[in-house]
Amino acid sequence: MYCNRRNPDLAYLHIKPRTSTPGPFMQKRNCKSSSQISIRVILEYTLMFLKSVFSFVCRIWNLILVLAKKNVRKVIAHQTIKYKMIPLSPLTRQRLNQVKKKVLVLDLDETLIHSRHDGVINRMAKPNTTPDFVLKVVIDKHPVRFFVHKRPHVDYFLEVVSQWYELVIYTASMEIYGSAVCDKLDKNKGILKRRYYRQHCKVEMGSFTKDLSTVHTDLSSILIIDNSPGAYKCFPENAIPIKSWFANPFDTALLNLLPMLDSLRFCNDVRSILHRNKVQHMTFQ
Repeated sequence: MYCNRRNPDLAYLHIKPRTSTPGPFMQKRNCKSSSQISIRVILEYTLMFLKSVFSFVCRIWNLILVLAKKNVRKVIAHQTIKYKMIPLSPLTRQRLNQVKKKVLVLDLDETLIHSRHDGVINRMAKPNTTPDFVLKVVIDKHPVRFFVHKRPHVDYFLEVVSQWYELVIYTASMEIYGSAVCDKLDKNKGILKRRYYRQHCKVEMGSFTKDLSTVHTDLSSILIIDNSPGAYKCFPENAIPIKSWFANPFDTALLNLLPMLDSLRFCNDVRSILHRNKVQHMTFQ
């Protein structure tokens, strides 16, 4: 008591709580906890980084696929394809000179090309398909855009058959549209000069039919390629059917016709070969 009264600081020291430094076990535990937190943070950041990289790679890959799909049809359509043109022998050339030059009538829509206009969804064509050319025409004082897709190999087909036949376009479409399409296909070569449009067709039971006799009076020397049997129902012996085309980039229908067309130019009467189509299309008569 005497010491506490005399030196109160000593009494204070006796009641002051004693602090102790953490032992080796506590230090190891704290270090272990901090290291686990650091590893967890590193793993989280690494995972986020990998997710970002994966997402970026996926976007780049999708972009490449979209560009590839857009260009695949053009690549296929413009690939180098040749129909082997064998030089004519003197006898064959003499035979060709003895027969009349034939007239080949060609349809447009779904035969040589396929098109759609503003406001119409083309369910047959694949989405994001780039048209070969766009036409701007005025119909009933309203501007209309047509997005036109060319059938694969149509340019090469026209180039070859124009050497064998006199080409004629006969379409049930309006002249203002059909004429613009023909100009694009002709490319100033002068191979599609003769053209017939909707006003030259006959309307029978709500459908347009094409009168080949107005194109050429000699029916033995004229043939038509059309995807619609109703269009040539009056002339089945002069017709070569072709499958309708909308969007298939691997279509080769035009190329498949070249051997037949190469042979038909040598005959006296095309109906002697094509008369078999009459039985197949009797239902349209």
